[in-house]
Amino acid sequence: MSVTEPAPVAPPPSAHEGILRRQTLRESAARTYARSLPIVPVRARGLTIEGADGRRYLDCLSGAGTLALGHNHPVVLEAIRKVIDSGAPLHVLDLATPVKDAFTTELFSTLPREFADNARIQFCGPAGTDAVEAAFKLVRAATGRTGLLTFTGAYHGMTAGALEASGGATDVRVTRLPFPQDYRCPFGTGGEHGAALAARWTEHLLDDRKGGVPAPAGMIVEPVQGEGGVNPAPDSWLRRMRRITADRSIPLIADEVQTGVGRTGAFWAVEHSGIVPDVMVLSKAIGGSLPLAVIVYRAELDLWQPGAHAGTFRGNQLAMAAGAATLAYVRENQLADRAAVLGARMLARLRELRAHHPGIGDVRGRGLMIGMELVDPERAPLPAEAGDDHPAPPPDPVLALAVQQECLRRGLIVELGGRHDAVVRLLPPLTLTDEQASAVVDRLADALAAATRSPHRRTIAGPTT
Repeated sequence: MSVTEPAPVAPPPSAHEGILRRQTLRESAARTYARSLPIVPVRARGLTIEGADGRRYLDCLSGAGTLALGHNHPVVLEAIRKVIDSGAPLHVLDLATPVKDAFTTELFSTLPREFADNARIQFCGPAGTDAVEAAFKLVRAATGRTGLLTFTGAYHGMTAGALEASGGATDVRVTRLPFPQDYRCPFGTGGEHGAALAARWTEHLLDDRKGGVPAPAGMIVEPVQGEGGVNPAPDSWLRRMRRITADRSIPLIADEVQTGVGRTGAFWAVEHSGIVPDVMVLSKAIGGSLPLAVIVYRAELDLWQPGAHAGTFRGNQLAMAAGAATLAYVRENQLADRAAVLGARMLARLRELRAHHPGIGDVRGRGLMIGMELVDPERAPLPAEAGDDHPAPPPDPVLALAVQQECLRRGLIVELGGRHDAVVRLLPPLTLTDEQASAVVDRLADALAAATRSPHRRTIAGPTT
């Protein structure tokens, strides 16, 4: 049996439909992925998920980037079984254990050496958003300041402080700075010039005594914005943010929740630019598919009091074992390098596709974190972009939704993101094979062609299941 082709399971069709119906009746209106992906997974291995209806899907969502090795990788399963069979306690709060020690040792071995040699780690609640909250509390305690610098388009989680720092915030208590983009540059220029303008604006605002921005406790940045539309931060711009913050004694927080563990073609995305942040926020893939979140930070910031940030489930032994196995496998098999090569190949194919589809406005990404922004070329540019030399057509979220649905019909799971949910996102596992990568792009191309041809795509309503 192939590792990507689970053995068939054939429950009665009514079971699949009944589960979806009961989910609709019982679960909250806040559910998300279930609305656009009406499937009931029952088996999974590697890239492949099998639904209760017997259909198989190539999963390019990967738990929103959590599954660095895909579903149920043998090294992950073996690590979990080893802990269970050993009789070790599964719940220990923040006590020291051999499992925790092994995880921490492996994690520190993967971090940039200049950072790891003088770092501390705080185990947080099991979600990345709690680690973001911990990072904010840490820099506030260390600096005695309260304000935060964040960026347009950011996404840092769903708890109160993390939401305030995210791009969709409505009750704003942080200072929002421009994040450079090539395709929809906030200054209408793009490229290195647009990034330089964004950095200059940041510098000017911080140094303007009448700018209304008191000295902040920290700056948080994603090396690649994921939910914001797969926007990689230019390396030169990140280096300038590092200089700006260091010169002003502002701790720099790198949110590597989705970009970490080889996803972008380096083990940690900050390595592309060579910067060393003061704090790194880590979750998703570090738990090997199980819940785990930590912050790692410069020892000089370790000024908070015992219990300043705690959580009942911060000692998740199974996640630490699965995480250590995942980190080691990615490191030993050089999967970050593999992600860089395969990601570049997939980006090249998608850019070739763009030449034949005016509905593809932009293709961008880094490693196996890929985005394709869909646009309506027949409509006028957005008012804010009308003065640009080469204004981009407006985003087309209806087409994007149609493409996502057509992908699902072809057995491909993709996610949508970006400011208008018009960016089709690919987050395949780092274990993706050449053949699977080709199949993903082929199915996406077929879905795009079908969605573009459909005379009804303009009236497609969002699914409600």
